[in-house]
Amino acid sequence: MQRPIMTSRSFLRMPSEEAAPGDEIAAQDLVDTLEANRSRCVGMAANMIGVGKRIIAFVDEDFGGRITVMFNPVITGTDGAYETEEGCLSLTGERRAMRYRRIEVDYQDRRFRARHATFTGFTAEIIQHEVDHCNGIII
Repeated sequence: MQRPIMTSRSFLRMPSEEAAPGDEIAAQDLVDTLEANRSRCVGMAANMIGVGKRIIAFVDEDFGGRITVMFNPVITGTDGAYETEEGCLSLTGERRAMRYRRIEVDYQDRRFRARHATFTGFTAEIIQHEVDHCNGIII
């Protein structure tokens, strides 16, 4: 189900709680909302739809543009720092952000199995932005 976009900065600044089995409905709502906003958004965190759980969804160009979901993502390695400007569906305008060209991420898949993956380029940038949301950091 598509949900409204959260714009409350006080809510967005609260770190999200760990996701657990039973949060799959929130993850599907996140995917539905991202799909509905795909023309202007490439990634979302659950707090952007009012759910304070560590769930992100993003358009993964390395997999043909399909939407990938991660539960409890944690960035465990970084390389190649650079500065960029990013926008956010929850905020107006663009802001400067420090990002990394390559990241490693520990996360859980939809069945809550532990996963580890490396991402580069724009996909890595999207994931970093959404993990920041999970940590209550807004650009």
